Amino acid sequence: MFVLAHHLVGRGPELSRLDAALDDLDGGHARALEVVGAAGIGKTRLLAELAARADARGHIVLTGSGSDLDRDLPFWVFVDALDEYVAGVEPRRLANLDEEVRAELAQVFPALSDLGRGAAAGLQDERYRINRAVRELLERLAATKPMVLMLDDVHWADAASIDLTAALLHRPPAAAVLLVLASRPHQTPPRLAGAVRRAVRNGELTQIGLDPLTGEEAAAMLGRAPSDASAAALYEESGGNPFYLEQLARAGAAAAPSAPEGGLSVAEVQVPGPVAAALQEELELLAPPTRRILEGASVAGDPFERELAASASDVAEPAVMEAIDELLAVDLIRTTTVPRRFRFRHPIVRRAVYESAAVGRRIGAHERVADALADRGAAASARAHHVDIAARVGDAAAVAVLTQAGHDASRRAPATAARWFASALRLLPDTAPAAGRVELLLAGAAAQAATGRFAEAHAALIESLGLIAPDASPVRVRLVAACARVERLLGRHEQAHDRLAEALSDLPEATGPAAVALMLELAADEVYRLQYRAGQEWARRAVEAARAIGDPALTAAALATLARALAWGGEPEPAGRVWAEAAPMVDALTDDELAGRLDAAVELAGAEIYLDRFAEAGVHAERALAVGRATGQGQLFPGVYATLGVAWCMSGHLAEAAELLEAATEAARLSGNRAALAWALFCRAFVAVPAGDLRTAIATAQESLELATATGQGVIAARAAAVLAVALLDSGRPDRAAAALTDSVGEDLIAIPEVWRAYLLELMTRSRLALGDDDEARRAAAGARAAAEAVGLRSAAAMADRATAAVALAAGDAAAAAGLALRAAALSDAVGMPVEAGLARTIAGRALAQTGEQDRAVRELEQAAAELDRCGAVRHRDAAERELRRLGQHIHRRTRAGGASTGVGALTERELEIARLIVDRRTNGEIAGELFLSKKTVETHIRNMFRKLDAGSRVESARAVEEAERG
Repeated sequence: MFVLAHHLVGRGPELSRLDAALDDLDGGHARALEVVGAAGIGKTRLLAELAARADARGHIVLTGSGSDLDRDLPFWVFVDALDEYVAGVEPRRLANLDEEVRAELAQVFPALSDLGRGAAAGLQDERYRINRAVRELLERLAATKPMVLMLDDVHWADAASIDLTAALLHRPPAAAVLLVLASRPHQTPPRLAGAVRRAVRNGELTQIGLDPLTGEEAAAMLGRAPSDASAAALYEESGGNPFYLEQLARAGAAAAPSAPEGGLSVAEVQVPGPVAAALQEELELLAPPTRRILEGASVAGDPFERELAASASDVAEPAVMEAIDELLAVDLIRTTTVPRRFRFRHPIVRRAVYESAAVGRRIGAHERVADALADRGAAASARAHHVDIAARVGDAAAVAVLTQAGHDASRRAPATAARWFASALRLLPDTAPAAGRVELLLAGAAAQAATGRFAEAHAALIESLGLIAPDASPVRVRLVAACARVERLLGRHEQAHDRLAEALSDLPEATGPAAVALMLELAADEVYRLQYRAGQEWARRAVEAARAIGDPALTAAALATLARALAWGGEPEPAGRVWAEAAPMVDALTDDELAGRLDAAVELAGAEIYLDRFAEAGVHAERALAVGRATGQGQLFPGVYATLGVAWCMSGHLAEAAELLEAATEAARLSGNRAALAWALFCRAFVAVPAGDLRTAIATAQESLELATATGQGVIAARAAAVLAVALLDSGRPDRAAAALTDSVGEDLIAIPEVWRAYLLELMTRSRLALGDDDEARRAAAGARAAAEAVGLRSAAAMADRATAAVALAAGDAAAAAGLALRAAALSDAVGMPVEAGLARTIAGRALAQTGEQDRAVRELEQAAAELDRCGAVRHRDAAERELRRLGQHIHRRTRAGGASTGVGALTERELEIARLIVDRRTNGEIAGELFLSKKTVETHIRNMFRKLDAGSRVESARAVEEAERG
C-alpha cells in the first residue's frame, strides 16, 4: 500500500520562478506566466501551490478552468474565475464604471447582469469592447491589492475566452495583475498560441515547462525510499507522470491484468493501458447507485451543482448527498470554494466517467439537465449544449432554443453562435419552410464570417441563394452582395465581380432600387481592385438611376460613392464638385433615413480624407458609427475606424487616433480578416510615428507589411514599408530602414493615390537624407512634386514643398529651404494639419538660422514646439526644442516634458498634467472633467505614462513624478 504525499514533490526550479513572479507582482510589475505540460504532469497542482503562496501574501487569487465537455459556454473560463468574486464586491467599487463598460460586463458575468440595465452593448463587429471592459474590471479589482488570475486547461477554453485571453496578453491590465495560463503543448488554439508567442517575444510572458518526475521524486511522492522496487516499477509504468503514478498507486499495483493493449484515448489523451485499467477498476468499486450519480455529475458539468447532478441521474437529492459524501471520501470529486459545487479530481477522471456511461443513459441525462435548467428559467445559451445532444430531428422546441442561443451569442461569441445555428439547421425536418432554413443559414454565415471562417460562410450563402425565389429581388440582392464581399475576402475577385454583374443583368428592372444597389456594389468592387475609372462609371450610372427614382438616401449614397471613386482616382477637382452636392444631402438625412443607406456617410468620409477635408471626414465617420451602433449595422465599421483614425491623426488628435486605431486593430484580429488587419495595423503605425511611439510603430508596421505581402495587398505593403522605414530610422536603425525603403518603391507605390503618394514620398525623402543618399532624396522629392501637381491638393503641395525644402537645406540653399518650408507650413495650417505644419516650421527654423535670421528662426521653432506638444508629437517637439537650444534658447518647465525616451522626461505636457492630478488622488473621471477630455483619452494618456515610466500602477507613476519634481 502506498501513502501518497500531500505536499508538492519536486519542482524546485519551477517554484523559484513562481516566487520571482510574485515578487515582481509585489513590486507592481506583472508579467504573465504560462505553465505548459502534458496531461497529468502536474500543471493544476503547481497552480494550486502558486495560489497558496499568493494567498499567503494577501493577494486576490482567482481560478477558472476550461473543460473538454463544456466548450460552448461563452467566456466560461473567466466566468468560472470571476463571477462568484465580483458578486461579493462592494457595489460602490463598480458604480463609477463607464456605462459602456457596465453594459459589456453585464453580457459576460451573470453576477453583474444588473449593471447593464438601460445601456446598449456593442455590436458583433465591436467585440473588442468586451475585452476592454474585462481589462478595466481587472484593473478596478486589483486597485487595492495585487491579483493572481489563473486560467487552467486553456486549451479547452471556448473561443470567446481564447479571444479575451489573447487580448489580455496583447494589452495587459494597467494594474498589479498576474495572469497565469496552464495548457498542454500542441493543443493550444492557434489564436492563443500566436498571442503567447508575441508575448514571449516582447518579454511580457514567461513560460514554465513541466517535465516528468525523476525516479527519486516519484518515490518521495509514493512515500517510499528511492531504492524501493515497487516504487521503481510504478515509476517505470507511469513514465514519471504524477497523475498516472497516483492512479496506479491507488490501484495498488504496477499493472492491471485487464489493461487494454496500446492504451486508451480519454479526453484527447492516449492514457497508458495500466492507468486506464486502474481508473476503470476504481470506478467499478463504486456501488451502482453511486456510479449512476457520478455519471450524472459528469453530464451536469465540471464543476457541477448537486441539484443538476440529481436531475441528470434521475435520483432524489437525499440520495445524491449520500453519494457525494462517498465520492468525496474516495477522492473522485472534491469540494470547491463555492458551497454546493464540486469538481472532479481531474479532467481525465470526468471524461472517463462520461465515456463509460451507456450512450442512451447519457442522452437521457442531458435531456433531464436541459429540462431542469428550463425550469430554473436559465438562458437558452446555458441549455443549448444539453439540448443539442438530446434533441431529435423535427423537435421544434429544440430548434427554437438553439436558434435563440445562437442569436444570444452572436454579438459576443460568434464562433459559439455558428455552432448553435448549425445544430438548429441539423434538426430541421426536410419539410421545413425554406424561409426558416434561409434565416438560419444567413445567421450562421454572419457568425462564420465574423470569426474568419469565410469558406464556410460562403457555402451557407450559396445554399441560401439556391433557396430564394428568383423574383425576390431585395433579398436576393442582399445575398448576392454578401456573397461577393466574402468572395473578395477569399481572394476570388473575378468571381465576386462576375456574380454582381450577372445579378444586375438578371434583374427585370434595370434602373430600379435593386439595380442601383448592385451598381454601387460594383463601383465599390472596382475601387477595391484599384480600377478607379470603372468604379466611377458604375457610380455615375447609379447616380443617374437614383435621381430618377427620387430616393434621397439612395441618391446621397450614389453621389458619395462617386466622390470617393474620383478622389481615390486622383481627380480631386471633379470629386470636389460631386462632394459639394453629396455632403448637404447626407447631412439632411435623418438618422432613420441614413440607417437605410449607411454607406452614404461611410463613402463620403472616405472621399473627404482624400480631399483635404479632415474635420468633415471625422464628423461623417463619427455619425456613421453612431447610427450603425443604434441600428445594429457594424459590417462597415472596419473601414470607418481607419477613416476616423486618419482624420484625427491629420487634425493633430494623436492620442485619440491611437486609441481608436488600437481598437480597430483589436477588432480586426477578432474578425480573422487578414486584409483588414493589415490595413488597421498600417493605420496604427501611421499614427504611432508622429506620436513618438516607435516601438509600436515598428511592431505594427512590420506585422502589416508581412500580412499585406502574404495576402497580396501590395498597396498596403508599400505604405507599411514606408512608415516602417521612418520608424526604424528614427530609432537609430538606418540599415533596416534602407531595406524597408527598397521594399516600398515600385508599381505598388504608383498605385497609391497622389495625395498619399506625396505624403509617403516626403517620408522617403526624409529617410534618404538621413541615410546620406542625397540623389535618392532628390528623386523622392521630385516624385512628391509630380504627385502634388497631378492631384492639385494643398496637403500634397505641402508635402512636396517640405520634401523639396529638406533637400535644399541639405544642399546648402538655406534661403530657398526657408521659403519652401514656410509655404508648406501655411498650406498645412490651411487644411488643418498641425503636426505637418510643425514639421515644416522646424525645417524653416533651421533654414532661417542658417541665413542669420535668428529672431525669425526662434519664432518659428517656438511655434512648432508648442503646436507639436499640444498634439502629443513628442519626438518632433523634441527636435524643434533641440534647434532652439542650439540658438541659445532655454527650454524651461517645472518638470520638462520630452527630454528623454523613457522616464518622467519623456512625458508630454498633457501627460505631466494628468500625472500631477493623479498625485492629487484624482480619479480618471475627475481628471477627464477638469481637463475637458473624454475618459478614454485620459486612459490612453495614463497607459502611455505607464509605458514611459515603466510603472505598473497609478501609485508608482505618481511616486515617479513626485520624486522628479522634488529633485
